[in-house]
Amino acid sequence: MKKFFRKLRDKAEAFALNVRTAVENKEAEGYVDSGVKILIAVVIGALLLAGLYALFNSTIMPTVTSKVQGLFNYNGH
Repeated sequence: MKKFFRKLRDKAEAFALNVRTAVENKEAEGYVDSGVKILIAVVIGALLLAGLYALFNSTIMPTVTSKVQGLFNYNGH
């Protein structure tokens, strides 16, 4: 029985150490950081696409253009 409680105590101490390490970890990437990175990537992509449109003065992706125009011309049928 003594062996069982010793193993239980050792596992509890190991779990507490893991929790303490996870809480004190300052190097983890948070949700806000990931959201900002995604937002920056989308904005840069939109700027590049707008630059291509301005450079070539024509439709770069015709299927997307036709689908967007189709969404705005939707009659509800």
